[in-house]
Amino acid sequence: MPGTKLIILDRDGVINQDSDLYIKSPDEWVPIPGSLEAIARLNQWGWRVVVCTNQSGIGRGLFGMDTMNAIHDKMIKMASHVGGTIDAIFFCPHTNVDACECRKPKPGMLKEIAARYNMDLAGVPVVGDSLRDLQAAVAVGAAPMLVLTGKGRKTQADPALPEGTPVFADLAAAVKKLTD
Repeated sequence: MPGTKLIILDRDGVINQDSDLYIKSPDEWVPIPGSLEAIARLNQWGWRVVVCTNQSGIGRGLFGMDTMNAIHDKMIKMASHVGGTIDAIFFCPHTNVDACECRKPKPGMLKEIAARYNMDLAGVPVVGDSLRDLQAAVAVGAAPMLVLTGKGRKTQADPALPEGTPVFADLAAAVKKLTD
């Protein structure tokens, strides 16, 4: 899609508060202040917003597809209340032991997004809070962006942080940089 601006966002720790115990219900899904407004701002500036998220809680049996769909419905509805649209949600339900190609840091989900949108992801911003988000971005030539929400502070201190990765306080700050 020539001229389309695409941005790929991780979910937990970027759009919503993260939990070491996983987000297992719509009630546990709480947006990070300013994140939904940031999605709306992206839309206003002509960006298509795609969410790309590892959801190993499914593979671990902590919640099912119906619960994940309910969580995503809540996220989509809350974004729309502030004028934001999430174009698509890609997820990996597997755990590390499944050795799938879609679980970040492997680039399978990002390749799927590239195929769905019929575009090269070179230079496409991928916003994440964990090293695996950034590594997946680098693997497809996308532009990793780190936010310090979620696991971001720990990730920032990781010596494996891809060189030159810009760091932002949160999604709102990253979006401000992209739209200013």
